[in-house]
Amino acid sequence: MSSEHPPFVPPGPEAKVFVISVAAELSGLHPQTLRTYDRMGLVEAGRTGGGGRRYSLRDVELLRTVARLTAEGLGLEGVKRVIELENQVTALQEKVAELQTELAAAHQALGTVQNLPVRATQAQIAVWRRTR
Repeated sequence: MSSEHPPFVPPGPEAKVFVISVAAELSGLHPQTLRTYDRMGLVEAGRTGGGGRRYSLRDVELLRTVARLTAEGLGLEGVKRVIELENQVTALQEKVAELQTELAAAHQALGTVQNLPVRATQAQIAVWRRTR
């Protein structure tokens, strides 16, 4: 009797799969630091039914960014503002790309529209001749 399993699909970068100790190790930070950042809203950890924190790969990348910025001398409020601004820039870049796609589709649609019919009128031409 063979049991077929669906193919394994790895979780995406947003999936909250890492426990706090693993996320701390991957980010190079202490677990208590991760808790502090979570309370400050720098990183939003997911929660299990029992209340344990879970982090995604994207969260770990963000934690590494926070660690780099603080190591460069930026305060946590400054780091928070930098992250907010980076998120705004990303959102605006996505919106620009969306609008460019819409514009290209509109240009293409306009290119395929037949010319409007022109109502033909008969022109009258008067020829003047000199009489003697």
